[in-house]
Amino acid sequence: MTDKKNGMTYEAAGVNIGAGSEAVRLLAPHARRTFRPEVLTDIGGFGGLFQLAGKYQEPVLVSGTDGVGTKLKIAFMLDRHDTVGQDAVAYCVNDVAVVGAEVLFFLDYIGVGKLVPEKVATIVKGVADGCALAGCALIGGETAELPGFYGADEYDLVGFAVGVVEKAKIIDGSTIRPGDAVIGIASSGLHSSGYSLVRKVLFEVAGYRADDYRPELGKTLGEELLTPTKIYVKQLLTLREKVTVKGIANITGGGFYDNIPRVLPAGTKVLIDRAAWDVPPIFRLVQAAGDVAEQEMYRTLNMGIGMVAVVPPDEKEIAVKTLAELGEEAFVIGEVAAGDRTVEIR
Repeated sequence: MTDKKNGMTYEAAGVNIGAGSEAVRLLAPHARRTFRPEVLTDIGGFGGLFQLAGKYQEPVLVSGTDGVGTKLKIAFMLDRHDTVGQDAVAYCVNDVAVVGAEVLFFLDYIGVGKLVPEKVATIVKGVADGCALAGCALIGGETAELPGFYGADEYDLVGFAVGVVEKAKIIDGSTIRPGDAVIGIASSGLHSSGYSLVRKVLFEVAGYRADDYRPELGKTLGEELLTPTKIYVKQLLTLREKVTVKGIANITGGGFYDNIPRVLPAGTKVLIDRAAWDVPPIFRLVQAAGDVAEQEMYRTLNMGIGMVAVVPPDEKEIAVKTLAELGEEAFVIGEVAAGDRTVEIR
């Protein structure tokens, strides 16, 4: 609206400050349920305060940031927004956890074309669910209404996480040696990587619809594609207590070929046995729909393995058993050999 006496208003330009305040009111309870004792501020302040616990002798802070990416297009398509918040958390906290860190707190950023408080609260509920799984506090964030930048029903969602690890216990891959065992921990599906390829082949090339029921999936295609990314933080912390974890790789964008070498020292490579686990049906559906080459699948998607850990060969059975006790499917999927920081899948 335009006030004839006072001229143009912010609301007339497309930004509703009142809606922003209402969104904060609705999302605050979701954030508060994630608070840890170290949180010193409530939601709504200018900065979130977190008191670092004194249990660390040489604490090293670890940070990570990431977004949900084009998986959000599926949420827009189905008008379902309760799961993508966990994706935003997962991609940040899993990256922090691979060095052996405990995740302390998380912040989110939501940029929207039109601020609908109830929708924002639903998104943040998913963020809070993810934080609860990771054991970290959601201590703040930002919701920005950006008319003309995003469509009225569109938004972007990104996050930022901070963790801490004892300096002497950092897991950096430097002790990995030929003969070590490679453990794969099952993913919950596609997670949030490769969705530009997935959407292209499923919806444009194959002509599938999001509401198509797929017997091999046991659900609709849309439900499968919106399955939230698994969060591995607590599992990795427990695994570290039970076995010698030499290196951990988060299998995100870049799949096996780009992510595993990031933790390998010079003079080593990893040999992966593709028969060591059953690839979930969604990956074969994508491959068939787009006639995607096998190597491209392993370069782009996680193929059913969301996290990889390297342990001494005599501890591999303990690692798999520990993860099973935590409710995780885990497999010995390969071994380390002498090489040039590459991955061979055979």
